[in-house]
Amino acid sequence: MTSAQVGKTHDGTGAVGGDAPEEGYERGLNSRQVQMIAIGGAIGVGLFLGAGANIAKAGPSLILMYALAGVIIFFIMRALGELLLYRPVSGSFAEYSREFLGPFFGYFTGWTYWLMWIVTGMAELTAAAIYVNYWWPQIPQWVTALVFLVVLFAANLISVKLFGEIEFWFSMIKVTALLGMIVIGLGVLTFGFSAAGDTASVSNLWAFDGIFPTGVGSSLMTLQGVMFAYLAVELVGVTAGESENPEKTLPKAINTLPWRIALFYVGALTVILCVVKWTEFAPGVSPFVEAFAQIGIPAGAGIVNFVVLTAALSSCNSGMYSTGRMLRTLADNGEAPKVFSRLSATKTPALGITVSVLFMGIGVILNYIVPEKAFGYVTSVATAAGIWTWLMILISHVLYRRAVVAGRLPASSFPAPGGSVCSWIAIVFLLGVTVMIGIDADARICLYVMAGWAAALAVGWFALKSRNPEVTTRREASLEKTG
Repeated sequence: MTSAQVGKTHDGTGAVGGDAPEEGYERGLNSRQVQMIAIGGAIGVGLFLGAGANIAKAGPSLILMYALAGVIIFFIMRALGELLLYRPVSGSFAEYSREFLGPFFGYFTGWTYWLMWIVTGMAELTAAAIYVNYWWPQIPQWVTALVFLVVLFAANLISVKLFGEIEFWFSMIKVTALLGMIVIGLGVLTFGFSAAGDTASVSNLWAFDGIFPTGVGSSLMTLQGVMFAYLAVELVGVTAGESENPEKTLPKAINTLPWRIALFYVGALTVILCVVKWTEFAPGVSPFVEAFAQIGIPAGAGIVNFVVLTAALSSCNSGMYSTGRMLRTLADNGEAPKVFSRLSATKTPALGITVSVLFMGIGVILNYIVPEKAFGYVTSVATAAGIWTWLMILISHVLYRRAVVAGRLPASSFPAPGGSVCSWIAIVFLLGVTVMIGIDADARICLYVMAGWAAALAVGWFALKSRNPEVTTRREASLEKTG
């Protein structure tokens, strides 16, 4: 099905020229599952592990960086929410890029989002294998990575309901762990119990060289790592085609984002940095493990290791789900082999999931060949690909709002606060983060990778046009719809 055949159409009736067919997916994700998928997308390994290195770089100011980035993420998600309620489709941002910017941008965004989840899946499989080694170091990394890959693959093939249920419980574990950490930390601050009670104080946020102990510039440079921690928050947009009632579940999931960011990111980090002074954190060590150790909970390291393991598996599970749907969207628009548009008997894009899992399997091979370097090899491109996706959401939103103001398209039932202004602020912010990535010698490799990826996609696009000239006419179709 093309983008004109799915979801809510421009006249708001949900039909195109009569009874148009649906996307074919089972609307098997209920409100409970969509809510937890949204929560899980905002809590990941970037917080549980990555925050340690960023605390060492920026000190307590990292709290402000997470808050600032959280505001931008909310702008992005409200822009996406307005588009989703204008026309809810599982292709989501790729479809909106195609409609408002043209077929090449839909093609580029779809494949780039697919790549983001492939490399993220590789990284998370590697991370999960490392976490299992904490308990069973005798098991080779590649064996653990392969087992997790096969189990999650089978779950995704069975049904979207099973995917949703697995993601619900993964997210529940992460949420429970963070809430437990916050409650215990507040208890230490209030009642002074445990080994950390004598030194725990709110003044730890400024007592050691101030809130910006390493300078404002160093704090801003952590934004690239902070944004990586927020990757996958947009996954709720991919669920649009399989939500039971997207008009109710999607706005609710998006509107709860501010309190989730305030509680799980800003709140958790604030409590941790009050309990333990920032100078005691180091790169490569989870701040949550360090905090549990300072408080004196002997099983703290094992608890956090288990939670981070579920976070990694959750991310890999989400990657399998989203890559299969994105390949189907590309196939429906003639930008991937048509065979990927088929659904299985359980209404899942089984072939797209299978091919994606085979590519994720490269991560298993890397764990066999270079287990100590596998994680670093596959993470550099994820942030750049995520920033591209977010930019496409924001630009599509700006163009959609322009069309609404001009009377060419109907208004969404879920308008973003501030309209296009907030989207423009977020665009400038993301471009600034991209500049920071270019300045950082260790991080700029991802820009080289993305340049090579863009060149490969450009070659693929011209080859596609030569074989299938119809894809070049989709821009005219988009223009007819948007006026």
